[in-house]
Amino acid sequence: MGKIKEGTPAPDFELPDQHGEPVRLSSFRGQKVVLYFYPKANTPGCTTQACGIRDHHQDFTDIGAVVLGVSPDPVKAVKKFSEKQHLNFELLADEDHEVCEAYGVWVEKSMYGKTYWGAKRATFIIDADGVVRRAFKANPETHDADVLEALNELATAA
Repeated sequence: MGKIKEGTPAPDFELPDQHGEPVRLSSFRGQKVVLYFYPKANTPGCTTQACGIRDHHQDFTDIGAVVLGVSPDPVKAVKKFSEKQHLNFELLADEDHEVCEAYGVWVEKSMYGKTYWGAKRATFIIDADGVVRRAFKANPETHDADVLEALNELATAA
């Protein structure tokens, strides 16, 4: 999955959440973290992906995982997205795309013959010690099920 390899420490970061409050990845040590990157709030694929997590949030909680969604959107946009979709997990605003770059998900894209830079859809499962255990491309339609399956596999392998 690009820059970040499974079995390596997850790069620490601090980003504002949808309320403008700082969130540091390392503050979740001792818990599993599902860190997922999405291109843009309030777009069809990103909405499908976020609502899947929202609808299965209790399953993530039951397995001991915290979910953090990251996009290059500003705080105002992630707040609006969170409120509109009634999301029950934290969204983080990476306006300067530094975290996207650190995780290797800031890529050149192409649409309608034009190229631009943006975040690609990707998910990282980080263990309680801050080590990346899974890194994969996310499919919005099956993202919640795919992540829960990976979390369950990791739990049974431990």
